[in-house]
Amino acid sequence: MNSISVGIIGAAGYTGGELLRILIHHPQAEIVFANSRSQAGKPVYETHTDLLGDTGLVFTSGLPFEEADVIFLCSGHGQSRKFLEENQVPETVKIIDLSTDYRNETGGFVYGLPELNRERIREARKVANPGCFATTVQLALLPLAHAGLLGEVHVSAITGSTGAGQALSATTHFSWRNNNVSVYKAFTHQHLAEIRQSLSQLQDGFSEDINFLPYRGNFPRGIMANAYLDFEGSLEDAQHLFETYYAEHPFTHISHRPIDVKQVVNSNKCILELQKHGKKLLITSVTDNLLKGASGQAVQNMNLMFGRDETTGLHLKTISF
Repeated sequence: MNSISVGIIGAAGYTGGELLRILIHHPQAEIVFANSRSQAGKPVYETHTDLLGDTGLVFTSGLPFEEADVIFLCSGHGQSRKFLEENQVPETVKIIDLSTDYRNETGGFVYGLPELNRERIREARKVANPGCFATTVQLALLPLAHAGLLGEVHVSAITGSTGAGQALSATTHFSWRNNNVSVYKAFTHQHLAEIRQSLSQLQDGFSEDINFLPYRGNFPRGIMANAYLDFEGSLEDAQHLFETYYAEHPFTHISHRPIDVKQVVNSNKCILELQKHGKKLLITSVTDNLLKGASGQAVQNMNLMFGRDETTGLHLKTISF
């Protein structure tokens, strides 16, 4: 089986760095170029210092599309659309975009959540990778939507600082973020649109409120989302519903014990825990925002697009402690 030739646009940032870490060791992929205008000419390991000894790749400002089977777009939000308007990518090259630009499935893109659209992803040339909060929240709710059981939903979720990207701002600076927690974009977060799009795909006519409170955490990576809603069945009914829905999905697991973020950091897993409190069902969902919430899921999508086992290259070690 031929190796998949990969180009990465915006390879110097957080998601680009995570792609490099995964793909350097992917048994069926080869990175043919790592594009970065700001770091062009420098060895990759000078920016991503943990890769010293793992790769001799050098950042390039060039775009040798003819060498690639697939390109990953890892630039900031709004930049992918601009990039594709300014650059003619050959029809033979597949595209996986990690920005928000095409998550509404415009421009021929398929929304790349495998637990929702696995078969469409297999046939796609262009995939829009989901957002980190969106992935974590959707995986908590998809089985209920599939069963037509979603009503009004309340969600609170906290994310690590890497979710804000590498560019500095007042709220990403260590001095502000450390020993601090804050709410931002309450009820208006940009990931709400893609969450609603996916839930409506499974539960036709879904129009209930999704009350979403996102928090900035004082830790580097990981997301915990807690979603609760009315549910008439028992806890055992809910667990059966979730375990049945995710039975064929290798990265989403149901825990019968309390869960924490460290169980998933540095992995492509999502772990879910269900609790029943009176008439309310509480679903706790944890992911790594840079892996299942970004670059790991992007590689999962690449594997599907090229007919490979979707777990290839993604058997990653969690940090545990």
